[in-house]
Amino acid sequence: MEEPHTAGRARLTLVLGGARSGKSRHAQILAMATPPPWVYIATALALDDEMSARIAKHKADRGNGWSTIEEPIELARAVAEAQPQAPLVIDCITFWLSNLMLGAHDVDSAVARFVRSLDERKAPTFVVSCEVGGGLVPETPLGRAFRDEAGLVNQQLAVSAHQVLLMVAGLAMPLKVLP
Repeated sequence: MEEPHTAGRARLTLVLGGARSGKSRHAQILAMATPPPWVYIATALALDDEMSARIAKHKADRGNGWSTIEEPIELARAVAEAQPQAPLVIDCITFWLSNLMLGAHDVDSAVARFVRSLDERKAPTFVVSCEVGGGLVPETPLGRAFRDEAGLVNQQLAVSAHQVLLMVAGLAMPLKVLP
C-alpha cells in the first residue's frame, strides 16, 4: 500500500549523494530502463570554461534518445513543459538551489512550485540532489543557509518520493522503497 502522500502520483525517485558519487549516472540508468524518449532537465550554469566542458561532456555521455532542457531558475516551468509521458531526470537540485539563492529569488515559493509540478507528472521522474549535511558546519552565513535549505528541500522530496537512494562510491543504497 502506498503512503498517502504518494498515492496517485507518478513514480518519483530521489537520488542523493556526495560529489562524484555516481548519482547522475545512476538516475540516467534508472530512466533508461523505461522506453525512450527521455528528458533531462539540467540546472547548472556554465560560468567558466571548465564548467562549460563538464556540461558538454555530460550531454555527449547521455547519447541518443535524450532531449535536454537547460533551466537554472524556473524549474517548475521546465517540469511542466517537459513531455508528460517521457521519463524525466532533473539534475541537480543543489545547483538549482544555489542559482536561486545567489539570484535572491524567493526560495520557499520556487520550491513549493517545483514540488507541485512533480505532482502533475504522468511518467517516472528521477530527481538528483547532493547530500550536504554530512560534512562540517560551513563557516559563512551563506554556506550555512545553503546547507539548511538543501536539507529542507531534500526532506520534502524524500517525503513525496516512492524511492530514495543514497549513492556512495557508485553504489545505490536504498533508504526508502515503496511498492
